[in-house]
Amino acid sequence: MFIVAATDRLFIAPSWDRVAAAKTRRLERVPAANVGDALQRMTVMDGGIRLCTERGALLGNALTVDVRSGDNLAIHRALDEARPGDVLVVNGHGDMTRALIGDLIGEIMVNAGVVGAVVDGAVRDVQALSEMGLAVYARAVTPAGPFKDGPGTIGAPVAVGGVVVTAGDVLVGDSDGVVVVPRHRVMEVVEAVDGIGEKEQALRQRILAARAGRAAVAL
Repeated sequence: MFIVAATDRLFIAPSWDRVAAAKTRRLERVPAANVGDALQRMTVMDGGIRLCTERGALLGNALTVDVRSGDNLAIHRALDEARPGDVLVVNGHGDMTRALIGDLIGEIMVNAGVVGAVVDGAVRDVQALSEMGLAVYARAVTPAGPFKDGPGTIGAPVAVGGVVVTAGDVLVGDSDGVVVVPRHRVMEVVEAVDGIGEKEQALRQRILAARAGRAAVAL
């Protein structure tokens, strides 16, 4: 049975596998767009999920949370399951009226080694979250605080930014947005991104050469 615990109407899935940092390290300096291209652009979150903090570089394993709109009780509980390198991935059902993450949760995230969050909903205290070095993406920013009544589910697949995210999947983000790398496709993407970068560089050189050629003719 998938659900193994239920307290305060919070349901926690069994432990899930994470992808070792050594296997994902190659993606640290790869543009999110190239990662998306390696996945045929099928697991790129929609443009409503935007960077809210000054730090945009995001790479880590998904710690998935499904909450009631405007309620963050399950997020607090989820951080008990966090491991260093995790990324909170929260299905807030697109609700933009109440922030699900703020500076206090940010402090808990830092203490747990969580590197960032992707929220299909709202967040607040973005300056403080920036100063903590967290990369936080969300659909909106609002000063309004959340309820803490539940229910919620931790570790189950969630829909965020129009993409299904499974616990342990890899999130890659930058100033363009966020891409989900399914756990079983990480090595495929790692092997593909170099080729994509090389093709782009070759095309860039052709564009520059053509520009230089037109400039020479003009002279």
